[in-house]
Amino acid sequence: MVDMEQQDLKKYDRMVIRQRKWMLYTLSIMVIGAGFTPYPRIFLGLLIGTALSFYNLWLLQRKIKKLGQAIIEDRRMLGIGSLTRFASAALAVVVGLRFEEYVDIIAIIIGLMTFYIVIIIDFALFNTKD
Repeated sequence: MVDMEQQDLKKYDRMVIRQRKWMLYTLSIMVIGAGFTPYPRIFLGLLIGTALSFYNLWLLQRKIKKLGQAIIEDRRMLGIGSLTRFASAALAVVVGLRFEEYVDIIAIIIGLMTFYIVIIIDFALFNTKD
């Protein structure tokens, strides 16, 4: 039983690393797009949204790991940090509205969804291997 838990923990850690790599690749594409394309407003919006999306992914992964440990140790946990993720999304929108001449608000909203897309793609690619 303990060996299976360790194996599942290793799988989870590999998944976390994969997803963070994909987010870093996406962030680097946004930086390149903001610097070298004629659409810096859109790419800056995507960059802000994706950066906060990466933060939300990190928060979610950390809370899920704590939730798993709480389940193993048979103790309670308050939540998985939804309020914090909503607050960071609100912050992104406020920044977008404050600096709308420099960033595109729709691009920020699309960037905020990036980590969901990364999770779905990671699940689709690596769940078929198992």
